[in-house]
Amino acid sequence: MSTQTPGDVPVRRIDRILAFMSLGLLVLSIVCFFAIMIGTAAGMEQADYGTGIWPLLGVLVYIAPIIAFILLISVVIMAFVRRARANRGR
Repeated sequence: MSTQTPGDVPVRRIDRILAFMSLGLLVLSIVCFFAIMIGTAAGMEQADYGTGIWPLLGVLVYIAPIIAFILLISVVIMAFVRRARANRGR
């Protein structure tokens, strides 16, 4: 059980959602990266990576970490703003 001191600001639901979305996107990106590596190592060099699900996996490897970073930065900024408002109110 965690106890909060009077100066602590409680964590909001949106902060948790954004943090877990960021973590989920990073995990998804890593899984897609390993799927491409395993597909290449399994002898799929002859396969066409321009069809099927492969283009989506390739795009997720590039885009998901960027979106995850933006979500993480937004969580940090929201925490700083919330803490500054709490300190100003004292």
